[in-house]
Amino acid sequence: MNDFKSFMSQYGGMIIGIIVAILLLLTRFYLLIIAIILIVVCGYAGHYIQHNKDSVKDKLKNFIDRL
Repeated sequence: MNDFKSFMSQYGGMIIGIIVAILLLLTRFYLLIIAIILIVVCGYAGHYIQHNKDSVKDKLKNFIDRL
């Protein structure tokens, strides 16, 4: 019994993570999570570009010149 307690205290988080990952894969819920993350990242990028137009323009120009 003591070995089981030490095993669960050491690897309990990993086991729970594996179970959650299996449930996400089986329910295809991960597609919704990826879509939400993509929406947030694109929104942040748009906000950053809008408020830092000059620096983004300079960085983009430098990148194109290197190509």
